[in-house]
Amino acid sequence: MTILNNDILKVGIIGCGLIGNKRAAVIKNDPASVLCAASDVTVINAAVLLQQFGAGAGGRARQDWRDMLNEEKLDAVIVATPNKYLKKISLWALQRGINVLCEKPLGRNPWESERLVKVARENGALLKTGFNHRHHPAIFKAHDLVSKGAIGQLYYARCIYGHGGRPGYEKEWRASKDICGGGELLDQGVHVVDLFRWFLGDFEETVGYTQTCYWPMEVEDNAFAIFRTSGGQTAMMHTSWTQWKNRFTFEIFGEAGYLIVEGLGGSYGVEKLIIGKRPIKKGDSAPISDGRLTSPAAGAKNGGGGNNQYLGGAPEEETLIFVGPDVSWEM
Repeated sequence: MTILNNDILKVGIIGCGLIGNKRAAVIKNDPASVLCAASDVTVINAAVLLQQFGAGAGGRARQDWRDMLNEEKLDAVIVATPNKYLKKISLWALQRGINVLCEKPLGRNPWESERLVKVARENGALLKTGFNHRHHPAIFKAHDLVSKGAIGQLYYARCIYGHGGRPGYEKEWRASKDICGGGELLDQGVHVVDLFRWFLGDFEETVGYTQTCYWPMEVEDNAFAIFRTSGGQTAMMHTSWTQWKNRFTFEIFGEAGYLIVEGLGGSYGVEKLIIGKRPIKKGDSAPISDGRLTSPAAGAKNGGGGNNQYLGGAPEEETLIFVGPDVSWEM
């Protein structure tokens, strides 16, 4: 396909299932990019995706992704396959200098992921992982508030994320150790770890446990973990395929209050952000327009137990509601 405007990003998609289609829809609505090619083991899926979201005549559907990478002149490729194939496909693209958006978890283990990062650097290609949860409006707003000091020095974070599967879930590819590499930890858990790192930074210590409670499968259906930064901040996670009713709750607490994200839209419930601000003694400090607190403690690097600028009692809460379609794939 010939693109007259050199500023247009020519994109291919490998893996034309649910996530591939979500990415394709974003490309179609983006004036700076165009979907030129697609590949799927079921080639009709690639053809349908191109027909719906592609640039028209000239876009080619292929069954073999190698043919696509070798024959198309692409600026970027989105790899949206089951985990087992992420490394091999992404590696081929990176070695050819093609920028890659690899859907999570990037690799089935650290070695697969580290290899991709190394090859990307060696070939001057851009490698990104599809952690779309950062771009859910409530989570993005919470991060913005944290960066502005709205709840002061951060102390700890918690997250519960899970669903109950569906009949036959143990027969799906996510239940295969070979194809997936792991269970719930690599499915939803990696999103949680990414969010913890986004809010708190890198971790120095971690301890975790996996458990298979219900589903007859060779991978875990529950994962529990505690993380700790070098500064002593703690994050606690439970991700589950035995939650039964879909749930997402992400909480972060600081000296001046807390932020709680509930829901992700759809079956997880309406996405909302609860902002809790501790009441402040009159004359000590006051909130300013961007949400930061002017008190010295708001910027303190350590917990500072015993600070008496705050009144007792429950914090005042404000709830922001985010309705509408899932826009997290657009960023």
